[in-house]
Amino acid sequence: MDLPARMDAVEISEPGGPEVLRVVSRPLPEPAAGEVLLRVAAAGVNRPDVMQRAGMYPPPPGASDLPGLEVAGEVVAHGPDTESPAIGDQVCALLTGGGYAEYCTAPAALCLPIPAGMSAVQAAALPETFFTVWTNVFERGRLAAGERFLVHGGTSGIGTTAIQVARARGATVYTTAGSDEKCRYAEQLGATTAINYRREDFVERIDELTGGAGVDLILDMVAGDYLPRNLKCLARDGRLVQIALQKGPKVEMNLLPVMLKRLTVTGSTLRPRSVAEKTEIADALTAEVWPLLAAGAVRPIIHKTFPLALASEAHRLMESSTHIGKIMLDLSLR
Repeated sequence: MDLPARMDAVEISEPGGPEVLRVVSRPLPEPAAGEVLLRVAAAGVNRPDVMQRAGMYPPPPGASDLPGLEVAGEVVAHGPDTESPAIGDQVCALLTGGGYAEYCTAPAALCLPIPAGMSAVQAAALPETFFTVWTNVFERGRLAAGERFLVHGGTSGIGTTAIQVARARGATVYTTAGSDEKCRYAEQLGATTAINYRREDFVERIDELTGGAGVDLILDMVAGDYLPRNLKCLARDGRLVQIALQKGPKVEMNLLPVMLKRLTVTGSTLRPRSVAEKTEIADALTAEVWPLLAAGAVRPIIHKTFPLALASEAHRLMESSTHIGKIMLDLSLR
């Protein structure tokens, strides 16, 4: 397959606001052993990209300096000792960086088939949120059918995914969101009740909704003063899984409710984990979640797409927090 020597990519020229994103010409990356080269059709825009652009979330050692943690596209070359997926296969892939470009490398084991009937833009919206939700909600959080689940930020990419997958697997889902419109949308996706955190105290509402029993699992991206409030919402033997720190990492914590209710407080990050660890998540997704996507029981929620050259506008939208679902880069747009 004839490939160009260079490609367009969006790089972070210096730490700062959306304006520091700029389109540049770069040589095509070369896939290493166990990797493939993808011609990118679409890429997802995620909060970690925004944090990296601002200088708050450097890429792990060996990762591309370009932002972009998920893509969909065509396999166009193999690295050494790599045969699958095949040249020409259409896949979506989880990356440690490099997705804001016309071509990128990806670990072959983290390339998943695009579900039938799904566009490249839809498929590119899957990896980052679905890997994150699966490992944190169902592996670390051990959410089971019949349990009660609270996810904060229900109309974010993570939230829209968590609501749908948890509901499809038999949990009762509660969520928080910042407007009545977002609350209505979250309930349409499958949340039993969405709480407008700007008008209501979610601790009091969870107490009312559960008859004082609390929820079995909370997925939180806020931290800060949410931590003690989350502990109040948890049922006996409840679990809190922390995946982001929007209000900061440092809190004062009263350990007494943790002891009295036998609570578990845990958390994780996805990007620094090894390919082997992420491969285990990919295998679980293929078995447990890809059938839900193929059946239409779960779907990615796309808010808006931008051309690659307007990645800065995509970041401005992300930072406005007015979107519902995913923000995407579509490389077919000019």
